[in-house]
Amino acid sequence: MKAIKGPAIFLAQFMDDLSPFNEIQSICKWASSLGYKGVQIPTWDSRCINLEKVANSKDYADEYKAKINACGVEITELSTHLQGQLIAVNPVYDKMFDGFAPEKFRNDPKKRMEWAINQLLLAAQASKNLGIKISYVEQKYPEGLPEAFIIGEKFIGKNNVALILGDNFFYGQNLTEKLRECTKLHSGATVFLHPVHNPSHYGVAKISKKNRILKIIEKPKKYLSNLAITGLYFFDNNAVKYSKSLKPSKRKEIEIVDLLNKYLKKNKLFTKFIGRGGAWFDAGSINDFYDASSFVSTLENRQGLKIACLEEIALGNNWISKKQIISAIKFYGKCDYSNYLRKLVK
Repeated sequence: MKAIKGPAIFLAQFMDDLSPFNEIQSICKWASSLGYKGVQIPTWDSRCINLEKVANSKDYADEYKAKINACGVEITELSTHLQGQLIAVNPVYDKMFDGFAPEKFRNDPKKRMEWAINQLLLAAQASKNLGIKISYVEQKYPEGLPEAFIIGEKFIGKNNVALILGDNFFYGQNLTEKLRECTKLHSGATVFLHPVHNPSHYGVAKISKKNRILKIIEKPKKYLSNLAITGLYFFDNNAVKYSKSLKPSKRKEIEIVDLLNKYLKKNKLFTKFIGRGGAWFDAGSINDFYDASSFVSTLENRQGLKIACLEEIALGNNWISKKQIISAIKFYGKCDYSNYLRKLVK
């Protein structure tokens, strides 16, 4: 495994009309001065990048990359998440999402979608020109979660593998340490369980007094337990072989529960718990997304904590020093965020 470099910072949240936040080189120098090693470029902001030129000209891309590197940072990602949301929008939310598109494509869902698709294609080519290597495989049809291991077989190679569902939100005491423990798995599979009030909506597990899984069922009609299997899994390399042997369910998909049952039959399925006081949100709908947002807001406002504070994470991993935190405090000036950072260096 290659060494992880970091930290990196997403520039979109700091772009402004005032210097040094109004121009790509000045904001990159600012990020470098705080100890950051990489930057994520928001591709929709013309102050940061001319996406079309970087995509269509390798020479221009080389010049752009050199300009960023001269500021003391590297480009880690060309971000397209705003444009990506516009590829598939429920008509109910058309007006809400129009704000993410240029004015000339608003009130026209078809043209808006075509523009968004083109933006992602440009970003992919621009990333290639900049030397950013992104490995991905497309699941062309919804044929089940375990298919990820089949279509990603070459990428996985002989390694163990983790599967995380992108619309899941996790929060819990010592969660980082639990994840690190899971990466040391040599054989078998580990799932994270969390209690829910509506278990019939999820895959659930029944466990013994010693926390060994006895039985798992997908969306049980009869009560089995209230422990839902969350969208966070760790597998040994057998996941690829086992996934290939699965038969489609009535939904015409190969099911993650069937894969887990393969491990269960071999007594190789282990458990972790997010823990009491922790939280798991399957934010697959607008209402669920609002619930997750409300949770973060409540936690921050009530307990005085910050969720995903970049400086706090970087300091905790010894990527930056307290001296650099103090520099950030001076830069941000008088605000709640500065007050929070100040607590980190007392």
